[in-house]
Amino acid sequence: QVQLVESGGGLVQAGGSLRLSCAASGSIFSPNDMGWYRQAPGKQRELGAIMATGGTTIYADSVKGRFTISRDNAKNTVYLQMNSLKPEDTAVYYCNLRVIRRGARFDYWGQGTQVTVSS
Repeated sequence: QVQLVESGGGLVQAGGSLRLSCAASGSIFSPNDMGWYRQAPGKQRELGAIMATGGTTIYADSVKGRFTISRDNAKNTVYLQMNSLKPEDTAVYYCNLRVIRRGARFDYWGQGTQVTVSS
């Protein structure tokens, strides 16, 4: 089993910054993708940013230039540095670890951490 533990959410004013962390433990297969998704009230969960083991990144257009994803493979930890936060960034942020193994995709999720940006 894989466990993901997130930290770093909170309340911040517009224009401020937050840094999210997510540590994975358990039976983790590599290579894998680690990343962040978010879900605002009344909306579907959407991609924030993903980073592969080798360093390839994907960002949602809405966060490009403001958010930076990074990871420490030795610690199985992924980070999301969020700058220039906007009220529309308010959401529950979920850490995700994805493994593709023998043609099957396995997704693991954290419990979520609330990010609230006030105007």
